[in-house]
Amino acid sequence: MSTATDYAQAGELKFGQVGIANLRVRTLDVAQLVTEMRERIQRAPNLFSRAAIVLDFGGLSHPPSHASAQALVDGLRSAGVLPVAVAYGTKEIDALSQQLGLPLLAKFRAQYERSEPSAPAAGLQPATTQAAASPAVATPAPATAGSSAPGLIQTTPVRSGQQVYAEQRDLTVLTTVGAGAEVLADGSIHIYGALRGRALAGAQGNMEARIFCREFHAELVSVAGQYKVLEDIPAELRGKPVQVWLEHGQIKLVAMD
Repeated sequence: MSTATDYAQAGELKFGQVGIANLRVRTLDVAQLVTEMRERIQRAPNLFSRAAIVLDFGGLSHPPSHASAQALVDGLRSAGVLPVAVAYGTKEIDALSQQLGLPLLAKFRAQYERSEPSAPAAGLQPATTQAAASPAVATPAPATAGSSAPGLIQTTPVRSGQQVYAEQRDLTVLTTVGAGAEVLADGSIHIYGALRGRALAGAQGNMEARIFCREFHAELVSVAGQYKVLEDIPAELRGKPVQVWLEHGQIKLVAMD
């Protein structure tokens, strides 16, 4: 009598959208890069500590040597983040990723690279200006370019550890986004409750996208890759209805009441 074969899988493998921070190296100064990362972690430890990081060497005129790249990987790990991959590039970058023992994300595109549509990646660029202080600068949100599909409506709370992504459209959350949760949209994001987690609009580089929320406590807000963390946002905006947008490539926040 034959025995039935058990084909049940011990592990189920699926592919989904994951927000991963992208570190675009513009100057190969390992000490400075590590110092900058430590400062980010000190300012927002809950957000950046042990965060997954993709290394992008596309901003350099020449790929780094194996020794320099390995020193950077080791330094970033000592600073408190976890390099998990190398962004796509040339054959030299491919070879470098193999030497480092890190996967090459061949289809990875950061939010500042807009020439080809792809899955969103949180390739964050820190904002360099302070939040807007006067509501006079707020203007009605324009129609979101590139959001041809009907908006995605999330009717239930987005809880810690969950992620909701609206591909090629706007996202509307009718309730709350909890701490440790993440909402992403290629268009704009509208939140009719408290925003306590992360909100990333314009995930594929749409600089006209905006974020609106009724109660602002965000861990991080990002539009087309430019971002601010809660520690960098004026205390007077916390708990208020807030709008977030880009102006001349710089992120702006303003209370809407």
